[in-house]
Amino acid sequence: MSFDEIHNNTKESTLSSRPLADELRPTTLDQVVGQNHLLGESGAIFRMLKTGKLSSFILWGPPGVGKTTIARILASMADVHFVQMSAVFSGVADLRKVFEQAAFLLKTGRQTLLFVDEIHRFNRSQQDGFLPYVENGTVILVGATTENPSFELNGALLSRCQVFVLNRLCKDAFAAILARAEALKGRPLPATDDAKEALIAMADGDGRYYINLLEILFDNADHDLNGQELVDFVHKRLPIYDKDRDEHYNLISALHKSLRGSDTDAALYWLARMLGGGEDPKYILRRLTRFSIEDVSLADPQAVHQALAAWEVYERLGSPEGDLAIAQLVIYLGTAPKTNSAYIAWGAACRAARQYGTLMPPKHILNAPTKLMKELGYSEGYQYDHDTALGFSGQNYFPDGMKRQEFYKPIERGFEREIKKRLEYWAALRKKS
Repeated sequence: MSFDEIHNNTKESTLSSRPLADELRPTTLDQVVGQNHLLGESGAIFRMLKTGKLSSFILWGPPGVGKTTIARILASMADVHFVQMSAVFSGVADLRKVFEQAAFLLKTGRQTLLFVDEIHRFNRSQQDGFLPYVENGTVILVGATTENPSFELNGALLSRCQVFVLNRLCKDAFAAILARAEALKGRPLPATDDAKEALIAMADGDGRYYINLLEILFDNADHDLNGQELVDFVHKRLPIYDKDRDEHYNLISALHKSLRGSDTDAALYWLARMLGGGEDPKYILRRLTRFSIEDVSLADPQAVHQALAAWEVYERLGSPEGDLAIAQLVIYLGTAPKTNSAYIAWGAACRAARQYGTLMPPKHILNAPTKLMKELGYSEGYQYDHDTALGFSGQNYFPDGMKRQEFYKPIERGFEREIKKRLEYWAALRKKS
């Protein structure tokens, strides 16, 4: 076959084929995977659609979990005019045109669903521009964001919109996507079971990224690839590292999970990938510092100090010399004992605070600087712990009407062994008292 024939065949194939992601795009809610908590019969979005009363809401979730698809399907099923825009490429003039068109359509009896991707990219004043049109029903606003709406969106806008959290895709969701892809292609994916598991790991919860990987294999693999072959095969064809988008999130997740699994060598590999791809070292250091208090925590209280020291060394040296400080930190965190006891304890304490948020502290631990407060019993019966024989009074410090809670449960690893002994000792004394 001549070069011209190859060129023409390739050109015809390119023009006639659609990307796999486009072919697999769901057209009904039951085809959307991984979000049954919102789209199932008991889900909030399903109920909204069933009653025929769509209201404005924000879809918050990681990339590739179906935010745009859900908005499109809702508009189609509700028979409303659908407008899509990205906050990255749009400004006030674009919004004004949309609102004018929506107002005109509303007079004819047709509503407009305005889908704004990456809505958090709009600044505060631009977000304020939505308020009157959302409030009077000119548009049904569906915003999509990968960032925490509490931090990135105006309180006024949030008060007019529900926030729905989308999940990262799970193994079952990926299995459903694969089944649809194989049915569409009319043949099984050319990969062994361990390679399929590796594909799911690479996707890291991102359905769009997963489908792109499937397309690479369907189009290029000439036999069933095993796990190692898949890594070699796919990585040769991966896009250039984009520190602002999918690859950015995939690799930092891989680094974090490798450290959590105490696989120091894998963590070093992902670190090298990120630094080699141009990731901001300070972003990595921030995430590693968080890891030191979330996943190592009190199993090794020195971990956070190592993280801060590495950060300071990097700021003094810069790259490439300072990269070694980050690598040393990764090794330290990877080999450190792990515990998430503090993380769990804080979550439990926050839930209890919400549940018992109106209870006053017991009077015996309240100060009584005035005569009236003393008459009311403030500070009465308080025991100064340092005056006791053991330096421990065992008094109750929880609110009256709330049972004693045990939020922090240290484990038998690292320094937490010592903490556990202390807590058990105090618990025994408290029981006696």
